[in-house]
Amino acid sequence: MFRAILLERDGDAVSSRVAELHETDLPDGDVTIEVHHSTVNYKDGLAHRGAHGVVDRYPMVPGVDLAGVVTASSDSRYHPGDRVVVNGCRMGERHWGGHSELARVPGDWVVMLPENIDTATAMAIGTAGLTAMLCVLALERQGLGPDDGPVVVTGASGGVGSVAVSLLATQGWSVDAVTGRPEEADYLRNLGAAGIVDRGEMTEPPRPLESQRWAAGVDAVGGLTLANVLARIRYGGAVVACGNAGGMDLPTSVAPFILRAVSLIGVESVVVPHDRRVQAWERLATDVDRDQLGSMVTTVGLDETPEVCARILEGQVRGRIVVDIGGPASGVTPRQ
Repeated sequence: MFRAILLERDGDAVSSRVAELHETDLPDGDVTIEVHHSTVNYKDGLAHRGAHGVVDRYPMVPGVDLAGVVTASSDSRYHPGDRVVVNGCRMGERHWGGHSELARVPGDWVVMLPENIDTATAMAIGTAGLTAMLCVLALERQGLGPDDGPVVVTGASGGVGSVAVSLLATQGWSVDAVTGRPEEADYLRNLGAAGIVDRGEMTEPPRPLESQRWAAGVDAVGGLTLANVLARIRYGGAVVACGNAGGMDLPTSVAPFILRAVSLIGVESVVVPHDRRVQAWERLATDVDRDQLGSMVTTVGLDETPEVCARILEGQVRGRIVVDIGGPASGVTPRQ
C-alpha cells in the first residue's frame, strides 16, 4: 500500500484527499519509482482548482515532477536502485504524477540523476529549473552571452524566474529582474539580480518600439509584459518565452522583428525530447549555485500540498516548493 493525493470529480466540482492505494492501482508504465521528493507548481494549483483543460481524466494524482529510486523496471536502461527524475510529460494531467509515494511511468520519460544531485536537490530544481536551463540553452544557441549586454527576467520571484536569475547571474550576465512584489527585491538581489524593475512599468500597452535596453530576455509571464520586453530588446537580441501567467494574447507588432532583427523563441518542458532533458540536467549539475538554490526553497509534507496549491494560485508563493514525500521503505539501496 502507498499514500497519494487523489483528485476526484463529481460533476463540475473537484475534490482532493489523501488516499491509501495499492500498487496494482498504478497506471501502466515501464519503470516503477519510489518517490522521495516532488514539487508544487502553478499547474498543480490549477489541477486542484479543477481549471478547465488541465486534467484530462479522473481520478488523478497531481504533481508534474518527481525524483526517487527505481524499484522495478522492464526498460533495460534502468535498474532497481537507480536515482532518477521525471519532469512534465503530462504527469498530473493525463498520467498519475508525483504527489504519491509510488509512481509508474514510461521509460522514455525518465532521466538518470547526475551523481552530484540528490532527490531533494533535483526537486528544488524541478520543472521550473529545467525550464530555466532550457531557456539559457536557447539563448546560447542564439549566440548570445553576457558580453552582449544585460538580460531581463520577468516573473522573477516565481519558480522559473528565480532559477533563471540565478543561472544567468552565475554565468556573468547583468540581470534585471521584473517583479510585482517590491518586498522581494532583497531576495532577488541575493540571487544575483543587478537591477529590480517594477512590473507596473511593463503592463502598459507599449509603442511598437521603445528605447533599446536589453540584449536578451527570459519571459515567464506573456501578455503585455512580453510585448513590453520585445519593444525594448536591442538590435539582434532574443527573448525566450516560457509562460503565460499574464495572458495568452501578445499585443505587439512586427516592428521588433523586422526593424531590430529580434528573435522570439518558445521553450516548453512538458514534451521536450529526451536528449535535451539529459543535456539540461547535465548543465544543471554544474551551473546551479547550491546556496542560492537553497534560499529559494520551502519544504512541505505530502498532506500540505492541497493548501499550498491554493496559495500558489494567489501569488503567495516565492521560489520553489519541494514536497518531502516520506514514502514507504522499499529495501532498495540507491545505486551510486
